[in-house]
Amino acid sequence: MLPLDIFPWVAAPSPDNVEEALLVVGIGGTVRPDSSTDRALRVALDSAEALGAETVHFTGPQLAELPLYSPSDPKRSPAAEQLVGAVRRADGLIVASPGYHASLSGMIKNALDYLEDLRGDERPYLSGRGVGCVATGSGWQAAVSTLGALRAIVHALRGWPTPLGAAINTAGDRDPGDGDKVVFQLETIGAEVVEFARLRRQAPRTAPVAG
Repeated sequence: MLPLDIFPWVAAPSPDNVEEALLVVGIGGTVRPDSSTDRALRVALDSAEALGAETVHFTGPQLAELPLYSPSDPKRSPAAEQLVGAVRRADGLIVASPGYHASLSGMIKNALDYLEDLRGDERPYLSGRGVGCVATGSGWQAAVSTLGALRAIVHALRGWPTPLGAAINTAGDRDPGDGDKVVFQLETIGAEVVEFARLRRQAPRTAPVAG
């Protein structure tokens, strides 16, 4: 783990000025436990925790329990209710997907489809939340195209992709826990999500201006 002073603009709260902990929700992985995608997400979430955030991690095996999203059926499984409820409370998110056929996996896309249930909220979809995007792939084409797809989906959900996104070539870096460059990218993403959440918490709320 990198020292916290490498991110001086996101210093953890002091004991004399304790704030309510931020909540960062992680969504990602594959159906295989402890996949490279899941490990990459864990590194980013650990960075957010080191800066004072609380985290919740929805892993691949959990996401695989979600039925296919149906907008015409209002009934939700317990797993779907937990996911949507956590994102509703979240101050920021980190989403990690493997690259399958040049885009994100169906399992991750299905999980993100459930965020349509947030459309009527005071903060609809991912409004006002920073979202870190991480993509893994066995080659640069898969990783880079999947990262672009994730960032486009976050935009469509009115979220704010963090300035840095991580495209990890697992053919060159088999374990996202190895390699200083990969770890630095993932920890920076976690720090940027916390930074944005703290800035948003301090900013006055403004209503949209009618066009």
